[in-house]
Amino acid sequence: MQQQPFLNTRQNSGYRFLGVPTLTRATGETTNGAFGLIEHWEMPVGFASPYHTHHREDECFYVLEGEVAFVCRDEWLNAGPGAFVYGPREIAHGFKAIGERPVRMLVMCTPAGFERFVLDQATPITDPPSPPDMGQLMVLAERHGIEIHGPLPEAPADFGR
Repeated sequence: MQQQPFLNTRQNSGYRFLGVPTLTRATGETTNGAFGLIEHWEMPVGFASPYHTHHREDECFYVLEGEVAFVCRDEWLNAGPGAFVYGPREIAHGFKAIGERPVRMLVMCTPAGFERFVLDQATPITDPPSPPDMGQLMVLAERHGIEIHGPLPEAPADFGR
């Protein structure tokens, strides 16, 4: 298949992933399998991903707005606007929106594939945020090579000071 240029804009359809307004910016189909790129916007303070491990792809995060606490293995990182966090495959990680304002963040996974996991759980943007169906989440995670360990571990008492 011949590689083609691709344009994605704010006019493309958004959806909710785990209740968070999300837009897929690039898929394996548009990048010849190289990467997938997702934008989360208006991630509410307090939102947390499950603690999980990717077995197929590396995950990268770029914080555009707001503040995010990341845990990679046992290390906690505080990331604000302009911060980049790399989460290699086979290392347990997760994140939580902290601070005083919603988070806007780009998530890139290499190679592509994680965006399919996200799209498999998408709900209409017009639906109100709701908790995920954990049974479905676990089945889809296993299908996509993601191991869900449970909620995030507790941050150290002195984290963020």
